[in-house]
Amino acid sequence: MTERPDKLNNQAILLASGGEYTEAIACFKRAIIIQRDNYLLWYNLGVTYRDSGDLKNAVSALEKAHQIAPERTDVIETLGTLCLQNGDVESALEYTEEGLDFSPETASLWNLRGVIYFNKGKYETAGESFEHALCINPYYADALYNLRDTYEELNNKTGMIECAKRLSELK
Repeated sequence: MTERPDKLNNQAILLASGGEYTEAIACFKRAIIIQRDNYLLWYNLGVTYRDSGDLKNAVSALEKAHQIAPERTDVIETLGTLCLQNGDVESALEYTEEGLDFSPETASLWNLRGVIYFNKGKYETAGESFEHALCINPYYADALYNLRDTYEELNNKTGMIECAKRLSELK
């Protein structure tokens, strides 16, 4: 019986969801040997490395997924988030801007952009990014929380109250 990449991928996802990262990574690697240019296998391998705490290999696998499928905003967003977590703010911003070039209507990318600028202390730009995310998806709770915190930094009491009101309406 021949191993199929899709079956190995599914098996690896199940293993990873149970915390069996070493076994899951082995499955992804076997699948990649069979189908080297499948971005999804590289993406899932990267996410599994990330979940196991191996951020270096996570970034490496995600960069390979990005090379194969440069238009995939899920890959770009995950890379941006990992870079931010690793303290590489400039790379995080580059990936986020690249993702927005491909998909300007992705609220989560606007939110990530806002988080990056918030961390840089550029609250006006952060606020604009969170507001843009909320224009796309008015029910995006993370962006509302982030915008509320940004308004607090900007001493915008009215904005904070409005965000708190909208958050309570979402519950």
